[in-house]
Amino acid sequence: MDAVRLTQYSHGAGCGCKIAPAVLEQILGHGQAAKIEFPGLLVGNEESDDAAVFDLDGVTGIVSTTDFFMPIVDDPFDFGAIAATNALSDIYAMGGRPLMAIAILGWPIARLSADVAARVLDGGRSVCHKAGIPLAGGHSIDAPEPIFGLAVTGKVAVDQVKRNNTAKKGDRLYLTKSLGVGLVTTAEKKGLANEEDVLAAKRAMLSLNEVGVKAAAWPEVHAMTDVTGFGLGGHLSEMCRGSKLSAKIELAKVPVFDFVPKYLELECIPGGTHRNWESYGKGIRTKLPGDRLILADPQTSGGLLMAVDPAFTREFENKMADEGFLLKPFGEMVEMGDWLVSSE
Repeated sequence: MDAVRLTQYSHGAGCGCKIAPAVLEQILGHGQAAKIEFPGLLVGNEESDDAAVFDLDGVTGIVSTTDFFMPIVDDPFDFGAIAATNALSDIYAMGGRPLMAIAILGWPIARLSADVAARVLDGGRSVCHKAGIPLAGGHSIDAPEPIFGLAVTGKVAVDQVKRNNTAKKGDRLYLTKSLGVGLVTTAEKKGLANEEDVLAAKRAMLSLNEVGVKAAAWPEVHAMTDVTGFGLGGHLSEMCRGSKLSAKIELAKVPVFDFVPKYLELECIPGGTHRNWESYGKGIRTKLPGDRLILADPQTSGGLLMAVDPAFTREFENKMADEGFLLKPFGEMVEMGDWLVSSE
């Protein structure tokens, strides 16, 4: 089992194997005219948000999500743990608190032993326990490539649900984790990554976005989403489109890992980066052509993107510092213009 390199058994890696945004839009758009209305459904798939929310009684909402992918790291335990952290993030991004999870496992039984799959589950279970919830069951299939993830159920106060389409003009933009996971994991698959860079990315991917639960109660946080497979450019574009606003950002102020320039120079560009840009790049104005390689870099278990009332940014930054985050804004929401996102 020590010699197993899980990334060699899959064609994609982590959230980088997501279907491109433009293709996904075609899939989800089919048959929308016949959509049935459910009055209790506060957030559904038509909102491009992180999870579904159902209003139980006007006070409490049930939050439901699922997320799974192919290996982004070689170690089975780490793969399971990162996949679980990533799935839980969708609950936190809505301001919700997870209650329980069930596992989703696809496994090439003829190529990889059951012992390796057990280690993947151990990793997922460890993160669930860290989050204070049970991994209560699941479903498995014999699949050509290893796949793992969770379906997670959570709860949230209805009046504290954080959406990705409720940003306001003037809001300042913050991101809680650095960008560059797609670059370093691609470098690792090519055998070009430094161990310390891989470890830095792993630490970030294994960090739970639990601060979203507290942010749910902060009225200055107008909108929130997590940054995953579509990259910062994609998820910020969704926030702009849903909020009927544009965003102006300073790329130099966007948090990125120190290793990003090195792997850009080595051309360790994930395939998902190009698919992302082909889907939404026409709505983003960049200063330099290479900026797209950062904005479209697919993240796995990425940070929370928050739109914050400009009158309360200092208060917000102090609260986040108390939670261990030293954040500064990298952009703001502005009146809708010719570009969804303009990068300076």
